[in-house]
Amino acid sequence: MAGEDIAVTKTLAIIGAGPGLGMGVARIFGRHGFRVGLIARNQDRLENLAGELAEQGITAVAFPADIRDRDALAAALTSAEGELGPVDVLEYSPSPTGPITNAAQTTAASAAAQFELHVLGAVTAVRTVLPGMLARGEGTVLLTTGVSSTVPAPFLANVGLAMAGLRNWAHTLHAELHPRGIHVATVTIASGIIPGDAVADPDVIGARYYDLYRRCDRAEEVIGDLDAFRALVAERIGTHGRSATSATG
Repeated sequence: MAGEDIAVTKTLAIIGAGPGLGMGVARIFGRHGFRVGLIARNQDRLENLAGELAEQGITAVAFPADIRDRDALAAALTSAEGELGPVDVLEYSPSPTGPITNAAQTTAASAAAQFELHVLGAVTAVRTVLPGMLARGEGTVLLTTGVSSTVPAPFLANVGLAMAGLRNWAHTLHAELHPRGIHVATVTIASGIIPGDAVADPDVIGARYYDLYRRCDRAEEVIGDLDAFRALVAERIGTHGRSATSATG
């Protein structure tokens, strides 16, 4: 199980890699000796991100794939393992795409689109790397969710529906796999990604991910203020309620 301060020829795969959170995680792990596989849909952007990491002395390779294409995602991870070595840490954090719906306006299609991205993509990624982790008796899986996975928000209903499912699955994986040497945890992001911020800077967040990997002692890390988001939700619901009352006389 992970626990060393300096990684030696280990591999991190980031699913949904982007210039904010993904690069923060990549930089921190890379500084601890990890090779980094970047997986997302846009090949040009991935190549640019890999180039930025290379300039900092971090081995990074782009493996473009549409996360919603389960065969392509599995193939990208297999290619990453072939080029960089077995995945020791899998980090899953695609940004929500597609329409975000209020609770009462959520349709089967809008819910399925977010479920496909956040849950089925994660299931595909984990099932691709898990057999190797189990064979080695070690590995880490970090599944990222947003604050709506924990705090119900009517204005993020279809996203929260999917992310709550991902969070639930992460906790069940943790319970099942921890005795077998595999550390699974969820990271709940209750903040924007804000460069220079004491809490929400990408590298600060990346360090939180690395600490979660290194200590392997908990099933969840929360970044940001859940109570502040609860207050925001209550305010928005109250404001909308007063507007509706006023409109109906």
